[in-house]
Amino acid sequence: MKVLMVLTSHDKLGNTGLKTGFWLEELAAPYYVFKQAGAEITLASPKGGQPPLDPKSDEPDFQTDDTRRFQKDSEALDALANTVKLADVSVEDFDTVFYPGGHGPLWDLAEDRTSINLIEGFHAADKPVALVCHAPGVLRHVKAPDGTPLTRGKKVTGFKNTEEDAVQLTDVVPFLVENMLKETGAVYSAGDDWGSYVVQDGMLITGQNPGSSKEAAELLLSVVKQTKAT
Repeated sequence: MKVLMVLTSHDKLGNTGLKTGFWLEELAAPYYVFKQAGAEITLASPKGGQPPLDPKSDEPDFQTDDTRRFQKDSEALDALANTVKLADVSVEDFDTVFYPGGHGPLWDLAEDRTSINLIEGFHAADKPVALVCHAPGVLRHVKAPDGTPLTRGKKVTGFKNTEEDAVQLTDVVPFLVENMLKETGAVYSAGDDWGSYVVQDGMLITGQNPGSSKEAAELLLSVVKQTKAT
């Protein structure tokens, strides 16, 4: 099983002067779900090389067993330091793709034509796509084969407006994930703030927040296995 994980290359948190990037738990938890299943994992980002880590996600309050394990895992850290360029990735080489969040993707991956084409390619090939927390925001311009938004009529979740309010970034982000999904015609739902909540609609899997990362990865794994078994 070959899994592609796509990370942001964007490190500026709007005009705040603060740094952002990918959220560590949203990479680490799925990474070990896939690793335990024996998957071959490729990390990619728009610019390639070392993607920026949201420094907040490495603070003590946000560390988990998986993040601590990742930070001591030389193989994982080497893969992270040498992500392949997204433009060099081909849908044909992978069984599935997983997008960790963090605020970074709202600036680059949401507008990145290569990423948009990639997701459209996975969808056209009937290969499952999973995105967690802010990463469902990268579906903003993704189209279905008929030219309508891919998310139109689909059951999805993503970072809630109330969760964005809680981290005081509502007026900083380029758009709110919940609002965007609703505006594209998605059937948006969410669970409790910060609780694990995952939604599947066919080959599209979305998770609400960092705590949903592991559950989303486990569901994605089961869908890939079902797909390969048929």
